[in-house]
Amino acid sequence: MKLQLVVLLLLFFVSTIFAARVDTLKLESAAMTKTIPIMVILPDSYHSDNGKLPVVYLLHGAGGNHTDWVSKVPTIKAYADQYNLIIVCPDGGFTSWYFDSPVDSAMRYETYVSKELVSAVDQQYRTIAEPAGRAITGLSMGGHGAFYLAFRHQDVWGAAGSMSGGLDIRPFPNNWDIPKRLGSYADNKEVWEGNSVINLIYLLDGRTLKLIFDCGVDDFFYDANQRMHQKLLERNIPHDYTERPGAHNWAYWTNSVKYHLLFFHDYFEKNQ
Repeated sequence: MKLQLVVLLLLFFVSTIFAARVDTLKLESAAMTKTIPIMVILPDSYHSDNGKLPVVYLLHGAGGNHTDWVSKVPTIKAYADQYNLIIVCPDGGFTSWYFDSPVDSAMRYETYVSKELVSAVDQQYRTIAEPAGRAITGLSMGGHGAFYLAFRHQDVWGAAGSMSGGLDIRPFPNNWDIPKRLGSYADNKEVWEGNSVINLIYLLDGRTLKLIFDCGVDDFFYDANQRMHQKLLERNIPHDYTERPGAHNWAYWTNSVKYHLLFFHDYFEKNQ
């Protein structure tokens, strides 16, 4: 009987250690004239003090939505508590690639995430509303999106990551609806070149934006990530890069995200 009581108490204790709250909100996008859902994970500490907290924006991949991270990697709620930060999971469209599409005015996800979403989160929650208190990362399409947005908006984010990111879209001219966002590669070569993250390294000065990225050695984006790493080395841009066993799947990203959140936590700690 005593043993059963101890077990029940332990189970209760474990279940209450991580008491993060998940809010599901809907944000009206003026840029795209539609309502877009987001999930916001608040650490337990958010309800017990009045301090401002850093925010990590966590992007999903192609074919996913704003619920992916919470449903497939529920431990991110524990990480929010552990590192005392807010995690925002926006819906980035089925295959938006987080561009402002030059061929489809209804797809303006760069404007939405970098301006509308960030502004709304800062208004709704107690956030550190400056680059030193913001980071962004994501998987696959979201890894591309995180680097793309952070490189182009260093006044918004101070740190960025990519997990199995499509950092060079040019080898995939017919995949994942990218031609619907940028036009065909044959007819819009300059647009494709200008929107491939690997070609945006020139925007970095190596001092302001802190970078972490990784990829599994069995991933179809592995070559692009290796080339990104080499280009950053050539430009003397500091970054954390890791190659691990693994493919393009949730088993890999479940492991990967914990390193990104630790990296961002250390970044936030150094800048408080």
